[in-house]
Amino acid sequence: MNILIIKLSAIGDVVQTLPALEAIKTIYPESTLTWLVEEPAAGILEDHPLIDIVLVSRRKIWFRMLRNPLTAMQGLTRIFHFLVDLRRSQYDIAIDFQGLFKSGVLIGLARARRKIGFDRTRELSYLFLNERIPAYDIEKHALERYLDVARYLGAKDIHATCTLPIHRELTLIRQKVEAIKPQGKLLIVINPAARWKSKLWPERNFAMLADRLVREKHAVVVFTGSREDRELNRNILSMMEEQALNWAGETTLKELAALAHHADVFISTDTGPMHLAAAAGVTVLALFGPTAPWRTGPYGSKHIILRAGTECSPCFTRTCNNVRCMDDITVDAVMNEILIKT
Repeated sequence: MNILIIKLSAIGDVVQTLPALEAIKTIYPESTLTWLVEEPAAGILEDHPLIDIVLVSRRKIWFRMLRNPLTAMQGLTRIFHFLVDLRRSQYDIAIDFQGLFKSGVLIGLARARRKIGFDRTRELSYLFLNERIPAYDIEKHALERYLDVARYLGAKDIHATCTLPIHRELTLIRQKVEAIKPQGKLLIVINPAARWKSKLWPERNFAMLADRLVREKHAVVVFTGSREDRELNRNILSMMEEQALNWAGETTLKELAALAHHADVFISTDTGPMHLAAAAGVTVLALFGPTAPWRTGPYGSKHIILRAGTECSPCFTRTCNNVRCMDDITVDAVMNEILIKT
């Protein structure tokens, strides 16, 4: 049995598809499994024990190359080789977990006997399928929607387990944590960034929160993020009176998961690292405003969701001139939850 999974992005969505992968492998334990993913999230899947081949799409890089006359031919060549790799194998089952036009085109190009995905998805991606699962309930949690595909294929008694291949990273990060955290102190990891401006909590609030964590909980506070988030973290640290660490851009995705695993609490906006931390097993305290935590929040009962309760939330808009849904979440409210959990 040869199976192709298409889940291209984003980081949180890829993480939330991993339990479906595990459920599918219980149905077809001897299968060879290929996962097609875009480059930003590919690191999560490297060395995963259930994945035989990680096929990486570098779509954004290729399209940038096509726009430059000096690199356009090279870009076309790389796209051609990628498509050759995609079509090299004959798949028994191909599954489109993404449900967008870009994934629809790829499953359309794949050589697969069964091309499975949800009906009536956005961007007409279902037109590329030859086997359509009834349209999903949009209010259902994304992780459960992905598990519904495994149920459709015959999985029984599903447990939403999520294996992250981070054994080497756990050892490396443990050594780094031991170097910064005296024994007995709490480690609080904060991820303040988000792709939508409307998901951001005020920088001043993060600074005040981190100061209180250091003073009142005697915690070691580490701010994380990508390289692009270093400036955001610098701004927050410049507003603080106490000391905290800026590790933005200093960890791979798997190292970030390992850091979350070693933390006592992981505080985050609604973004990919939030799901990575939840999968790593730490208690996540998530700040939600314009989006719906029952759809895309950290999965599991141990996590904490904080919302301001404004009447316009969730609105699912990326920008807003008056982001009360985030601004009205108080530092006191966050501290109260941490006091309960620690």
